[in-house]
Amino acid sequence: MKGVVFTEFLEMTERAIGEDAVDDLLDQLALESGGAYTSVGHYPCAELMRIVGAVSDLTGVPRDDLHRKLGGWMHGRFVQQYPRFFRDKTTALDMLVAIETEVHAEVRKLYPDAELPRFDTVWTGADSLRMTYRSDRPLVAFCHGLVEACIDHFGGRANVVVDRVSAREAVFDVRLER
Repeated sequence: MKGVVFTEFLEMTERAIGEDAVDDLLDQLALESGGAYTSVGHYPCAELMRIVGAVSDLTGVPRDDLHRKLGGWMHGRFVQQYPRFFRDKTTALDMLVAIETEVHAEVRKLYPDAELPRFDTVWTGADSLRMTYRSDRPLVAFCHGLVEACIDHFGGRANVVVDRVSAREAVFDVRLER
């Protein structure tokens, strides 16, 4: 898993509970990486799950809620770092459809070894789509947070129904509200 997910989760967590608390938590976990991450490094997803679990235990915030918050946080970072992907989109649905066809296509050019999730989208109406998310990693809640943040970014309101198939797959039915 790309290190940027680790570095962003740790930054988000430091803002919530403080740098010293995060450092103590990482020291207690005795992680293979030593708890030191770079945004361009590759690390086992299991380490992220352990860190999220430890933050959950410390704060009482459920793991899925932390993953959703991280998804929202990451969306904000994507908007800051890659504004070109958002410029020509008029709705969240346009952006969601473009994840696989534009964003991931570009990521694969830059990082041929990237292990990205798959997003299959089908328009189900003029203001609705069905997005099937599949990943080798248990990050459905993270994806849910990305979807919610995308909707917020475009200033819309939407009804999002999530049918969670497993920790690694879900179907998101997204219908914009006018």
